[in-house]
Amino acid sequence: MAEASRQRARLFGIRAERLARLYLRCKGYRILERGYRTPVGEIDIIARRGRALAFVEVKARRDFESAAYAIGQRQQERITRAAGAYIARHPGCAELNLRFDVILMAPGGWPKHIPGAWRPKK
Repeated sequence: MAEASRQRARLFGIRAERLARLYLRCKGYRILERGYRTPVGEIDIIARRGRALAFVEVKARRDFESAAYAIGQRQQERITRAAGAYIARHPGCAELNLRFDVILMAPGGWPKHIPGAWRPKK
């Protein structure tokens, strides 16, 4: 991938995450973290609404179908491990209803929020 193309993709992703945070705020969520990084994985957004704590992955692609297929099993496992690290650092959050959400983004469309997009494997 050429450097200019990589830069455009990175900026597209940054804008998508910014829009996703705004979208969640409009739906009544409070953003607790963004770009939460741990040695075991990264979470794009951690947000809370009432008793729900959502670990949110944002995927932006040319179309919603491509965005949906961009979240594979390995990525889900990394996000799940990162969520475990977050809970370990914030033990009071363990009492909340934990959820793994996805927000899909594509040019010309509204964000598609999928609450509870997956459940961690035990």
